[in-house]
Amino acid sequence: MASSAQSGGSSGGPAVPTVQRGIVKMVLSGCAIIVRGQPRGGPPPERQINLSNIRAGNLARRAAATQPDAKDTPDEPWAFPAREFLRKKLIGKEVCFTIENKTPQGREYGMIYLGKDTTGENIAESLVAEGLATRREGMRANNPEQSRLSECEEQAKAAKKGMWSEGNGSHTIRDLKYTIENPRHFVDSHHQKPVNAIIEHVRDGSVVRALLLPEYYLVTVMLSGIKCPTFRREADGSETPEPFAAEAKFFTESRLLQRDVQIILESCHNQNVLGTILHPNGNITELLLKEGFARCVDWSIAVYTRGAEKLRAAERFAKERRLRIWRDYVAPTANLDQKDKQFVAKVMQVLNADAIVVKLNSGDYKTIHLSSIRPPRLEGENTQDKNKKLRPLYDIPYMFEAREFLRKKLIGKKVNVTVDYIRPASPATETVPAFSERTCATVTIGGINIAEALVSKGLATVIRYRQDDDQRSSHYDELLAAEARAIKNGKGLHSKKEVPIHRVADISGDTQKAKQFLPFLQRAGRSEAVVEYVFSGSRLKLYLPKETCLITFLLAGIECPRGARNLPGLVQEGEPFSEEATLFTKELVLQREVEVEVESMDKAGNFIGWLHMDGANLSVLLVEHALSKVHFTAERSAYYKSLLSAEEAAKQKKEKVWAHYEEQPVEEVMPVLEEKERSASYKPVFVTEITDDLHFYVQDVETGTQLEKLMENMRNDISSHPPVEGSYAPRRGEFCIAKFVDGEWYRARVEKVESPAKVHVFYIDYGNREILPSTRLGTLPPAFSTRVLPAQATEYAFAFIQVPQDEDARTDAVDSVVRDIQNTQCLLNVEHLSAGCPHVTLQFADSKGDVGLGLVKEGLVMVEVRKEKQFQKVITEYLNAQESAKSARLNLWRYGDFRADDADEFGYSR
Repeated sequence: MASSAQSGGSSGGPAVPTVQRGIVKMVLSGCAIIVRGQPRGGPPPERQINLSNIRAGNLARRAAATQPDAKDTPDEPWAFPAREFLRKKLIGKEVCFTIENKTPQGREYGMIYLGKDTTGENIAESLVAEGLATRREGMRANNPEQSRLSECEEQAKAAKKGMWSEGNGSHTIRDLKYTIENPRHFVDSHHQKPVNAIIEHVRDGSVVRALLLPEYYLVTVMLSGIKCPTFRREADGSETPEPFAAEAKFFTESRLLQRDVQIILESCHNQNVLGTILHPNGNITELLLKEGFARCVDWSIAVYTRGAEKLRAAERFAKERRLRIWRDYVAPTANLDQKDKQFVAKVMQVLNADAIVVKLNSGDYKTIHLSSIRPPRLEGENTQDKNKKLRPLYDIPYMFEAREFLRKKLIGKKVNVTVDYIRPASPATETVPAFSERTCATVTIGGINIAEALVSKGLATVIRYRQDDDQRSSHYDELLAAEARAIKNGKGLHSKKEVPIHRVADISGDTQKAKQFLPFLQRAGRSEAVVEYVFSGSRLKLYLPKETCLITFLLAGIECPRGARNLPGLVQEGEPFSEEATLFTKELVLQREVEVEVESMDKAGNFIGWLHMDGANLSVLLVEHALSKVHFTAERSAYYKSLLSAEEAAKQKKEKVWAHYEEQPVEEVMPVLEEKERSASYKPVFVTEITDDLHFYVQDVETGTQLEKLMENMRNDISSHPPVEGSYAPRRGEFCIAKFVDGEWYRARVEKVESPAKVHVFYIDYGNREILPSTRLGTLPPAFSTRVLPAQATEYAFAFIQVPQDEDARTDAVDSVVRDIQNTQCLLNVEHLSAGCPHVTLQFADSKGDVGLGLVKEGLVMVEVRKEKQFQKVITEYLNAQESAKSARLNLWRYGDFRADDADEFGYSR
């Protein structure tokens, strides 16, 4: 342990004590220290040295837990200052010492000098000179060392130093506190501010005993976020170290034991405190991880205040170099090439709330599962009617919301994929079905981790792992933090509210239901839909959100190659290019929002009609790409000319279904279509109501005086003949009069009757809605019916803009519009018609500024790009305004372009 040197002397004289050297590991008291040697292949040997000829006070001792009658022993006066004097002077320093006496019990007494030889400071003399120790009683000054001690003591007495000062030294006795009454309150009261402390003991690499200053609390501190190998206590009381436990303990001891440190108290676990120890030379938590002496632990990493990602990075550093506890480590993606670990791909389909199908640059399709998250699932066994087939998307609470969140965020977008691990295939058991091999990855778009966003909205939960299971998300801590936020805020799956129920009727193949539904869809014109499944190039399954039903939809006007079919006893092969047509339709419309026009239905209950996406007709596109031919039934449709034109162009290219086409000389005169010009005919209107989905109701200024006159006459009539309270029985769709909060009567229409106390009405002249008791309703007098004066509130929507799907963003846009135009006169121009209501542009009456364009400039909405030529000039102006808002990072764009990156590989083009 220590190098030795013989002092010179005559061979005949008394033996001179051997000088030995060591490094001070610990100061036990004012007259005892522990020295150690240099480490060689493991923790070094150590020994206790007691100072000869002097005595210092005893430090406080806690009563043994095994002796219930024993009491805690306090500090003797000046004992702690003596210990502190030596601690500050010696810890971590090299000393030399001579052993003068050794007792039968093995206790060693000697002289200690600071430095490499005996010319250094004599520690015993320094203690006595400071009045922190006394010469042992009965000790005579028989030699020079004892004489010097006697002189030092006399000088200390004369100077009234330390214990020789006036008073009994009671102020030097610490009020030690071994337990904390309320650990949680104690930790919180420090508000994560650094607390001065001395490390008194190191139990293992990540658990220490610390003396908190200045209150003298003696607490056990466990390092937040990590765990080192420990010493297992056996039945016989002995301790067995786990691999690298001793080395980890020495690593912490040699840097922290009896050092002055600062501790950030972060949490508590029983009487133990979780915290981070800060030393001027660095953060021991990160150092232990980086050297391979510790591993991250999930249960406490969440409270680590200096960034969990730093701990994960330090652990990763040790894993990559296979240091110490990671000597046998194999990375989960060790067998993957770099190009297979990280890549950019286009999202084609959302399979579930935790899986997507992406298209790689090579053209191949790959299923990606989001790492470490679990989609919503049914709880309990008896929640589902056994006679009813389970439809997970609609029957599992929040599954539909989760799928819709992913669909709206990802479909058709390019994403960054970082593979975290490959979960191997597993066979089926009695309780768990078989699973094929799964590629689990972190998927990001515009810097947003999709799994984290899903969890933060309460639409998925985080999978918990065994501590040694490394197959998890590379952003696992962020997922846990997002889940904690969702639980705290009661989002989604963690909400105390009733779970949303989706009653979706499946009309596919039900001829009777389809017949009843057909007239409604025909009258609706263009209906919004989401493509749920693609059976073939021209046969799809659609979800109609407004009608909450599923239908099978056949594309009208075309003849698409038939796909392969399984018939009883044989498999019928598909026609040429059937697979290409199916793939084309899938890539174009699967899980996209589309508009459909239903014209008719077939005998099997399938609806036939036209499907539009981004202004393009899918039937025309299939013909254009030589994947379908025009069917004679298209002659009656408004799209016949477009179909013929597309087919003619495809024939000329002689590709796919027209590969063997031979042109026949036919002289054909194609009609020249005149380009329609945008009509700008603004009329004055008065805006009366803005809805939550950014639609608005207006009154025609020209008929405003007629309405005022009618209202005045109606109220006079009602005051003369007031309705009998409770005599009116409201029925849905009926016109009536309703008493508004201002106490006046207005014309209204009954929209829904929940009960006599809850009747939903719509004020037909102003556009607002209200829920009233039937006692505030009455029969509309015939003299003031809609035949005398039609309903004056007309519903419109803004043209050329997309209403934000996010609720908070939509609220911001609505608030802006309410502030700017509600109850004001504006100028309105109808731009194009839609199934719901006409889409218009609105101008301020005074400045002629475009209201919709203003919303785009403020970054409150996005532009809806339309293909019609007559709108290109105004669309260009809107897009320029959008780019300006994006550059200025206004509102929707405050985090950049959240839809996709500007780079080409993200599929975003201006």
